[in-house]
Amino acid sequence: MTGYAWVLEVRPGYEEEYKRRHDEIWPEMLTALRAAGIRNYSIFRHGLTLFGYFETDDLEATKARLARDPDNARWGEWMGPIMRIEIDPATEFPYLLPKQFHMD
Repeated sequence: MTGYAWVLEVRPGYEEEYKRRHDEIWPEMLTALRAAGIRNYSIFRHGLTLFGYFETDDLEATKARLARDPDNARWGEWMGPIMRIEIDPATEFPYLLPKQFHMD
């Protein structure tokens, strides 16, 4: 299993709304994430900066599954106005961070 990380931002003034929406995440969104092979998914916030970490066995399959999932598309439309999301044009997925260090 490989771990991946991303950094995104909450728009100013939407910090509590972002938290509320994730506290009440749609069950169908969790189903979509699991069906795409995502496990051990966490999101942390520092100020407006969001740091996400997830694990999957096959990143390309995960991205493809999410790209065609209608619940993921609805979630993205719902979250879009309260977030700044930079998409890597080469992958059409948020920029993933290169690992710099790992300690067992």
